[in-house]
Parts: sequence; structure tokens; C-alpha cells
Amino acid sequence: MKNYLWLIFSVILFSSTDIAAQPDSLYFLKKKELPIELGWRTKKEVGLTLNQVSFTNWNAGGTNSITGIVSGKATAKYKKEKYFWNSNFNVRYGLNKQADRDIRKTDDVIEVISNVGLEKNPTSNWFYSAKFSFNSQLANGYNYPNRDEPISQFLAPGYMFFGLGMEYGRHIERLSFYASPFTLKTTFVLDDDLANRGAFGVDPAIYDLEGNILREGSKVRQELGILLTNQYEEEMFENIKVTSLLRLYTDYINSFGNIDVEWELNLDMKVNKYVKATLGSHLRYDDDIKSEVEVNDMTNEEIVIEGPKLQWKQILGVGVVVDLDNIIKSNESS
Repeated sequence: MKNYLWLIFSVILFSSTDIAAQPDSLYFLKKKELPIELGWRTKKEVGLTLNQVSFTNWNAGGTNSITGIVSGKATAKYKKEKYFWNSNFNVRYGLNKQADRDIRKTDDVIEVISNVGLEKNPTSNWFYSAKFSFNSQLANGYNYPNRDEPISQFLAPGYMFFGLGMEYGRHIERLSFYASPFTLKTTFVLDDDLANRGAFGVDPAIYDLEGNILREGSKVRQELGILLTNQYEEEMFENIKVTSLLRLYTDYINSFGNIDVEWELNLDMKVNKYVKATLGSHLRYDDDIKSEVEVNDMTNEEIVIEGPKLQWKQILGVGVVVDLDNIIKSNESS
């Protein structure tokens, strides 16, 4: 697993270098690099992505379906000569309806990331940095078609990271590398049933021989470890933007060297003022998330049938995106 993680990390580095080095073509114009502005810069946008497939007497077969994803994104960046503060808020929720099947969830994310950096030496590219992040989901998650017992819900799990370290980046908003030798990871499982089963790595409940609870399951798990991140954001060509965020984390006490991975890679292509196409990939590996478990009828504790696996989610969609800042400016000017 360790070699695989370093392979992923190397792919990002070489990909970002190759992308930046591509020549202009007849179809894409390379965007000129602009100086980073000082002071506050904010951006807020909401979007709706729809995908519909319908079949009538189609001899190749198929199932009628419709998928919708609602998204919201807000960023706030503050830059001075010696320090910066970047914050991002993302929320997405998607549903899918197929013929002869109940509505199912396809996407569910709520995420906050905030980063503060201080540059002691103006000639250096190194920053002292503090990072905070939180992510969870909005609605219950199920192992379909079973809708009776949720396998996840809001703040079950929820993940919070906070750490202090060093960050390197000549243009900190576009490309940065961050290392924190002391990062606190907190896992929340604020649901009694899931906590008692020991889901997502928390300590399970203790039962007597008759199945009565002697000690409730833990709802919070804290770890202290090393966090490495690589963040890349660039408008490669006019109206074509790539963003990448890689997180690698290992805990000092529990299985040191067993690395948790989170890698999001997105390509946004703006068709016009309102229409945007998105191609995305999300890789995740967490040793605390087991791929298959059974619940003991007497103790209600989860029994691991199959260990953790590499999780992969792919996104391809075309939708409508509204820039709220432009609407506010238009209303103010009128």
C-alpha cells in the first residue's frame, strides 16, 4: 500500500508539470499568469447538474433514469505581504431515480477547509501554516436495497483535522505542499447504534451475556499523527480549470505507517456564462472503514467479514452554475 501511495503522489506532480507545459493549440488558448491580488477575494456559486436517459423500443436494452445533483461553493481568500488566509466551503447532494427502483442517493458532501499561513522571510517560499478541515454528509446512507438500517448519517461519521506545520508554495493559492508532524484527527460517530457497533473505528459497546449494554460505544475517536497534503489549482486554458487535493495521514499510536488516503481531482470546463461540464475523480482509503461487516444479534457489535478497500467515485456531468457575486454586483450597479 505504501508504494501505491507514492505512485499516486508522483502522478500528481508529473501531471501538473506536463499540463503547465502544454503549448497553445487552435482550440485552447493558454491563460496568462496574473499576479496574486492583495486583500480579500470572495466567490460564491450554486449549481444544478441533470442527467436523463430514456428508452422506447430500444433493442439494445436499458433502464430509464434521471439524476440530479445540487451543489454550492464559497471561497474566501485574504492575502497580505507576509501572511494569507484561505477558506473553502463545499456542499453537494445528488439523487438518482431509475424505473422500478426507489430513489437513491448518489452524492452527499459537506466540507469546510481553512488554512492560515505566515511568511517570516520574504525571500523564502516557506510558510508557517495552520490547517483546519471538517467533512461529513447531510442525509442517511444505505447499503441499497436495504433502507431499514442506515450505515452512515450526518456526523456519523464526521471527520475533523487540525494541525500545525510548514507549507511551501511560490503561488500559494495555485500550488502548495504542506507537512504537519502534529495533526489531530477527530472522528465523530454521533449515532447510538453505529457507535455501539464500533463503526468507523470508534470503540464498540460492551455487553453482558444477555445482550445488555454494560458500556456505551464511544462517539468520538481522536488520533495524533502526520499529515501531508498537496494542493493544485490552475486555469490551464481559457475556461478550463483543474483542481487537485491529496491528503496522506498516518497515526503515531495506532498502526503507524498505515496511511489514510484522500485524493480529489476535478476538471471544470466552462461552456458559457452559465453552463459548465465537470469531470471528477475521488479516491479514498481508510483502514477504519471495513468493506463488509455483519452485526452480532446478541451483542449488536460489528464483525469484520472483509477488510478496508480502496474506494473510488467518478463524476461526469453537465449543469447550470450561477455566480452569486456577479448577480449581487449587477443588482448594486442597477
